Amino acid sequence: MTEAVLKSVQCISPTGLHSMAYKEWGDPRNPDVLVCVHGVTRVADDFDRMARELCDTYRVVCPDVVGRGRSGRLLDPRNYAIPQYISDMVTLLARLDAEIIDWFGTSMGGLIGMGLASLPGNPIRKLVLNDIGPSINGAALARIGEYIGQDVRFDSFEEAAQYIRTISASFGSHSDEEWRKLAADVLRQGSDGKWGRHYDLALATPFKQMTPEAAGMAEQMLWAAYDAIRCPTLLVRGEHSDLLLPEVAQAMTQRGPKAQLVEMPDVGHAPTFMHADQIEVAKKFLLG
Repeated sequence: MTEAVLKSVQCISPTGLHSMAYKEWGDPRNPDVLVCVHGVTRVADDFDRMARELCDTYRVVCPDVVGRGRSGRLLDPRNYAIPQYISDMVTLLARLDAEIIDWFGTSMGGLIGMGLASLPGNPIRKLVLNDIGPSINGAALARIGEYIGQDVRFDSFEEAAQYIRTISASFGSHSDEEWRKLAADVLRQGSDGKWGRHYDLALATPFKQMTPEAAGMAEQMLWAAYDAIRCPTLLVRGEHSDLLLPEVAQAMTQRGPKAQLVEMPDVGHAPTFMHADQIEVAKKFLLG
């Protein structure tokens, strides 16, 4: 099936129930499942190109993480955190009846995959971490935290799309058509006629509440999770990434699953995997 079917699953948080939407590509009976999870302000549609390339081999499943896109919003924004996201993914895997999966995670999606792959009895067979690691450059995290909660609205789609293109410049070179898709996937027109980003602005709450002490503890926990991973792991780094520093990427090749490292030229944070050469890197690892 070369077009996705949009589905949803009901998940639970400490304050109630919420829906998580996901796109499913390929034969729904295919036991070979690839789960692709996006970055902090992005959506499932980011993987449309790669899913079309792989859906003859895999059943490709791409969720909108709660708080984003077509998925529900949490009543308590403090729960916008990796443990909640992992819980939702376990619910999704139960719905899919998937006992073994491969995982592709961009940025936040990689952190979710790392956390899941560290658990005893986890279902992940192969893991791709796209420009993310246990240690995150604080300056880059501050940059993301600054714009994530800004309630910016625009009178036209063209103005909003230019804004998305500006804040996403680190994605690297894309055609005008590709930039338009990258914008359209995360923009929606409100009842006031203005265009804004399609996620819960309260996602910024955990960023605002993060203290240096809490950040240090989180990093220790992430390294412990990474060291517990046993599956083959591919680490992709954008050559100019300010989020995943070169020394962190190198450390990830020496400990834990000892990830295979591939650097994408002329890209920062993060490679979009919309281009054939990037998709081929993922295919070679996942299907090789």
